[in-house]
Amino acid sequence: MSLAKAFSPAVREIRILCCQTSPASAGTRSFIQSAYPTIKRHNPDLPVLIREANGVPARIFARFEKGVEQHIVVDNLSPGEITTKFSKLLGL
Repeated sequence: MSLAKAFSPAVREIRILCCQTSPASAGTRSFIQSAYPTIKRHNPDLPVLIREANGVPARIFARFEKGVEQHIVVDNLSPGEITTKFSKLLGL
């Protein structure tokens, strides 16, 4: 699945949490390096927050209109699996 398009205007914020050293977050760190530039190119006004904290499980949160939040756990997943789950989270 490709992230090379603008997201729905209902998406208000993306937050990515991961550990900067954990092997369980390695796929998430790779996903950030590969997908972040594309996401920002196609959604320049969308806040994308990346938070690293020691020992935190890798998760991706999406905040939608009216304050609705949903999240996915992406610990121990490859960048491809994360892209698939992330696309489903956003309804792409």
